[in-house]
Amino acid sequence: MNDASAPASVPVIECSQLTRTYSEGPETLTIFSDISLRVEPGETVAIVGSSGAGKTTLLNLLGGLDRPTSGHIRICGQDIHRLSEAGRAKFRSRNLGFVYQFHHLLPEFSALENVMMPCALAGMKPSQAAVKAESLLARVGLAERLKHKPGELSGGERQRVAIARALVNEPQCVLMDEPTGNLDEQTGAGIRALIEDLRDQSGTAFVMVTHDMTMARSLGRVLRLEQGRLVQEL
Repeated sequence: MNDASAPASVPVIECSQLTRTYSEGPETLTIFSDISLRVEPGETVAIVGSSGAGKTTLLNLLGGLDRPTSGHIRICGQDIHRLSEAGRAKFRSRNLGFVYQFHHLLPEFSALENVMMPCALAGMKPSQAAVKAESLLARVGLAERLKHKPGELSGGERQRVAIARALVNEPQCVLMDEPTGNLDEQTGAGIRALIEDLRDQSGTAFVMVTHDMTMARSLGRVLRLEQGRLVQEL
């Protein structure tokens, strides 16, 4: 883990009494209210629920990409909303990784260069970043595809590159928003198996929003967001 890592006794994510509302003219729309959640180092959590339940909104709050209307969020012991915008971005880059339904790879760069990007942003030397990125791409089964650009890769391969990019700075937690939602069943199963392997090998925590119940149940703890509340799935 990197030098900014929190001690193992500190939760990777701890939020309390989170509420998120939006104003629509004279109306106030409550997406969810009074949500509390604790994610321990190395733990895997899946968040499920119907479309429009607020799952992505919650994930954005947990990643410091949005602010709650009320409540508190601590990542690796740090209250992220006490940081400046620049400080929050730097803290996220050191402690969190992000994977989305659509890979968001830069099309003009190779797989290797895309994975190196977070290292470069963190100030790492290019030679060191290349070694880390190449090692991770090998771990996700893409050792022979380092120089290929996203347009030359399959959907599953692009998502593997995105996962490697999320892990390259050795984050405490990876937040994933429907990582198999844009893939066919067989390719999605391969990504699911990869995530399980990486979870077991790295000790990184994973929090995933997904409609894939097979994926959700493979991760361990499953929470359902419904009617603005987060409840444990049995």
